[in-house]
Amino acid sequence: MNNAATNAPKAVMTQPTKKRKAALDSKKARAGWFFVLPFVVGMIAIYIPIIFDSIKISFNSLSITAGGGYKLTFVGWENYSDALFSDTEFARILTESIKQLVLDVPAIVIFALFMAIVLNQKMIGRAVFRAIFFVPVIISTGIIDSLDQDNAIYSYMSSGSIDTGGNTSSATEIISAMDVSQLLGNMVVGTELVEYVVSIVNGIFNIVNRSGVQMLVFLAGLQSINPSIYESCKIEGATPWETFWKITFPMISPMILVNAVYTVIDSFTSESNQVMSYINNVYLTASGGRVLSTAMSWIYFMLVILLLGLVALIFSSFVFYQRKD
Repeated sequence: MNNAATNAPKAVMTQPTKKRKAALDSKKARAGWFFVLPFVVGMIAIYIPIIFDSIKISFNSLSITAGGGYKLTFVGWENYSDALFSDTEFARILTESIKQLVLDVPAIVIFALFMAIVLNQKMIGRAVFRAIFFVPVIISTGIIDSLDQDNAIYSYMSSGSIDTGGNTSSATEIISAMDVSQLLGNMVVGTELVEYVVSIVNGIFNIVNRSGVQMLVFLAGLQSINPSIYESCKIEGATPWETFWKITFPMISPMILVNAVYTVIDSFTSESNQVMSYINNVYLTASGGRVLSTAMSWIYFMLVILLLGLVALIFSSFVFYQRKD
């Protein structure tokens, strides 16, 4: 009897606590919808009708009428067939772009993670170094990016070559495949790995230029790790290498997934994207370019969505989510 009487108030006290927690969670959820409401309204009112019209146009041929309007004639998959099989240049550029994207994503994510770990250490001038690595993100946006497109020095650094009247100088080509082959002469590695290492080193300017946001995301993730976890590892005698793979890497794995997805989307929407530039050129110059470029855009979009799905599937297998409760 005494035990039952003692346990009864505890049950009564637990019930209101759970209700208050559920009410607080629902209140936070409503607040979240309030912040995303402008985007949701804009998506429904503006973007969804445009997306619907774009899909409809890609399955039709377009002809301008005498009154200044246009007429659509359903042609099925003809525009998609022309984009993939009749226009051989689009298929080549699309294949090269996807291949380059697959090579760039690991390089950018690994470089951003490495620099974030370095910049997360205690050192003099840490804030200055963080700002320096984020400067390319500011430079590559808005009007500054438009000015840089006509900048000879910027083009020279981006391409790595400049015509000097008959001879092409490659000043930013730091190493060659022969150098890497000699360096890895005693290792059994394929030529594909050698070429990949060469492309990463020679494209370091592009990698640094595109890794600023990812670096900040990794820094935020690293600073969210409880320092007491590292102190416990140090007391137990764990080496820095073991601490990284057993603590840092699992705790930062959700940020790796986020940065991988962000890098793919950032490359998809970049001004220097060769596929988007080609699609825009087809829209402006080719006969029937409006419907053909629309079909090309949807082909590229579906390939990027497929690539994002593969990235999420691969990374989600080792992502670790820390429970806060």
